Amino acid sequence: MKTIAKYFGTYFIAAAMMVLFGCKKDKEENTAPPTLTAVTNLTNRSAELQAVDYGDWIMIKGANLKTTQKVDFNGTLAADSLTYAEDNSITVKIPANLTDPINNPITVTTKYGTATLNFKIRQPAPLVEDFSPGAGVPDDEITIAGNYFKGVSGVTINGVNAAIVSSSQTQIKVKVPAGVTYGPVVITTPVGSVTAAKTFGLKYTIYDDGLKNAWSTSSSYSYNVLDLANLTTVRRGTSAMFVNYKGWGAVRYRLVAKFNTTGYTTIKISIFGGTGTDGKKIRVSSTNGSVKSTTYDILIREGKWTDFQIPLINIGSPALIEYLDFQEFSNNASQIYIDDVGFY
Repeated sequence: MKTIAKYFGTYFIAAAMMVLFGCKKDKEENTAPPTLTAVTNLTNRSAELQAVDYGDWIMIKGANLKTTQKVDFNGTLAADSLTYAEDNSITVKIPANLTDPINNPITVTTKYGTATLNFKIRQPAPLVEDFSPGAGVPDDEITIAGNYFKGVSGVTINGVNAAIVSSSQTQIKVKVPAGVTYGPVVITTPVGSVTAAKTFGLKYTIYDDGLKNAWSTSSSYSYNVLDLANLTTVRRGTSAMFVNYKGWGAVRYRLVAKFNTTGYTTIKISIFGGTGTDGKKIRVSSTNGSVKSTTYDILIREGKWTDFQIPLINIGSPALIEYLDFQEFSNNASQIYIDDVGFY
């Protein structure tokens, strides 16, 4: 009995010590509300930053932060797995997308209170993936697709302001301004401006609702059907070309007077791929008399229009063009539609 009592006595003493130390630990926990003073990056923790970007890792400086429960960036919470708090700092990864393009206050909630630091967290510069259609006339509506368009303040085409119809983070709709038929597309947000890789429109037209500027087509042996006024599948306007290719067949445009490429840098063409054309090749080349250019291959997309821009340098920068060829180069008898052919 003495032995049992001894063991029970030891157990109760140990338990009492645990309770005592636990209470002491609770009493020592910092219960002051949090304060936020600055933001730094993780490589130079002494240099205070005035602004950072979406998706950055940062360190938030302050006090009484050990019991942090959440970090809120203007309504968007940081992931718990990407947040580490100590009493005087929080290491956290900013989410990839936030509410505002630039002004995104940081709010920290701890067990004992909340604190907010007004701070600039910027979205990246506008990213333009594409716009459609690739050509048009004044008052046509153009849809620009991409990302980081929040707060868009302006879109210009060839330096002229285009009226913004609507905008979201990933899409802008604009009207082609009066007097503009071609030119670079520039998008401006609070973060900066960016020029789309694709240019708008045609400086010189070969085909647009019909052949233009004395161009003709030839090489009828290369296709089964060539319809210059197809009405069923059109990029824009009223008609497009329909081509029922033979394998290795070609659409050949000809200008007897020969086209002088001075002042032009790019061949432009829009192609819609029919059934079985996805990933198939079309080889682009030109000829002037007996002088044939180098070649360049483009890949068709089935079931959608693709606006191609082929730099003239890619076919050897020909000075004069009599024939411009688009040859099916996968030995695939197929159907395609063509629109907006010309130069920029």
